[in-house]
Amino acid sequence: MEYIAQLFKALAEPVRLRILLLLLDKKRCVCDLMAVLDLPQSTISRHLAYLKNAGWIKGERRGVWMYYQLTEQTDAFQDQLRRILAAALPHTEQGAVDVQRMRSYLLEKKGNACQ
Repeated sequence: MEYIAQLFKALAEPVRLRILLLLLDKKRCVCDLMAVLDLPQSTISRHLAYLKNAGWIKGERRGVWMYYQLTEQTDAFQDQLRRILAAALPHTEQGAVDVQRMRSYLLEKKGNACQ
């Protein structure tokens, strides 16, 4: 029961849902999330830590930057929640804006290097 509560607590914040949306299709650098969500590094990092502690994401350091991606499916319940989020989040008003902002940002970004 505690595990399920922790999963839902992590989803209870709009910024964390926006982050999960941006991580649905690819590993992302913190700098990418900062640029698209227009939030400071400290805010993004706090929310990433919460998602990581709840088992939604994992991180990998590359130089000075951290890259995050969704964790592999750990159980059927979390897998179902992930599918629901993947189906719903892109169709919200904010989700559509964030997806478009990420596309535009990546077109303008120079290579894969974070700045």
